[in-house]
Amino acid sequence: MALEPRSPRLAVLIDADNTSAKIADRLFEEIAQLGEASVRRIYGDFTRGALRGWTDILAKHAIIAHQQFAYVTGKNASDIALVIDAMDLMHSGRFEGFCLVSSDSDFTRLAARIREQGLDVFGFGERKTPESFRQACRRFIYTENLLVGAQVQPDMAAQAKAAQTPADAVPLLKTAIAQMDSDDGWVGLGALGTRLANLAADFDPRSYGVAKLSDLVRKSGAFELDQSEGRRVRVRPKPEATPPAKPRRRRRPPAARAAT
Repeated sequence: MALEPRSPRLAVLIDADNTSAKIADRLFEEIAQLGEASVRRIYGDFTRGALRGWTDILAKHAIIAHQQFAYVTGKNASDIALVIDAMDLMHSGRFEGFCLVSSDSDFTRLAARIREQGLDVFGFGERKTPESFRQACRRFIYTENLLVGAQVQPDMAAQAKAAQTPADAVPLLKTAIAQMDSDDGWVGLGALGTRLANLAADFDPRSYGVAKLSDLVRKSGAFELDQSEGRRVRVRPKPEATPPAKPRRRRRPPAARAAT
């Protein structure tokens, strides 16, 4: 029996101080769509009560905790330990990508260095994550989006509420389509998704309150969709309506003007 091709091996490194344990289930569901979470490590001072949520679920997700005691206030030993481990894992040559789970901009240079090595970096963090870290990743997923559609507690539901509407995505969608080579204005939906990911690392339809790119395009109201029989879905901007011409003012003949 032939085995299926193995999924990309990923190293998942979690900054416990900047990540809520409430997203753990959905986090690993999302990572499973990207590849195999071969390494699962989390860093923090687990003697602190604030990290109790993580200690309760480590075994459930087979996460290895790396305890970092906070000997000195204001010094983050956890971040340093995470970076050291990331570099060791990168140089091992055993992984195709990394998942960095944090909202801390301190990991911007780490993400950039891993990508320089030719590996993928998938970032996970809250919407407050600085742009520098988001753009250093190949793709950045907002942890609030992981809760969209999930059965969650009221406080988590408020956190998961979409920050924007489909109409807010129109400028980005039009920019992506304009960058694509098309003779008739139509572009494939799949190709559009790839271009959007390259254009904005944090692009995600869930940020606009919908689950899929096709739903986002349709609900924005600014695009036409075509799926002829046997063809993939195509998209193009709707033609802009031409404003009605202003009625021309009728000029009086010279004789009439002279009489007045």
